[in-house]
Amino acid sequence: MLAPQLPDSSDFRFTAHATTRWSDEDNMKVVNHTVLLTLIEEARWQYGKHLGLIDANTPFAFVLGQTCIRFLAPGHGPAPVKIALRTTRLGRSSFEQAYRISCAETGTVWAEATATLVMWNGENRCSCEMPDDFRAALAGFEGL
Repeated sequence: MLAPQLPDSSDFRFTAHATTRWSDEDNMKVVNHTVLLTLIEEARWQYGKHLGLIDANTPFAFVLGQTCIRFLAPGHGPAPVKIALRTTRLGRSSFEQAYRISCAETGTVWAEATATLVMWNGENRCSCEMPDDFRAALAGFEGL
């Protein structure tokens, strides 16, 4: 399996913040891998809200098509967490993002990931073309 290809740390333009709970640790006393995927989802929410694309009354306009995650160090909870996020590619009906999850206290990187998000028409239950305003918000923020 190929490792996710991420931009340099200085190229990330957005950082989300979250906190793990003691119950996020598994029986090996590390933050469970599924929690890391939830942290990525939380970062997507914060990013979309920051760009004005998501709010409490507006569902995500996309679905997760694919993700690749590489676990680098065991996380421990409870701990403040930083999730760096960058949209790296815009397609016709999809876009790609990169993520770096780290402990905010120590700076230790717990995981790196990439994801492909597919624009979704919930009414017709199928992929659709990316709306111009959605594309403009991502492209403008990321300089794409």
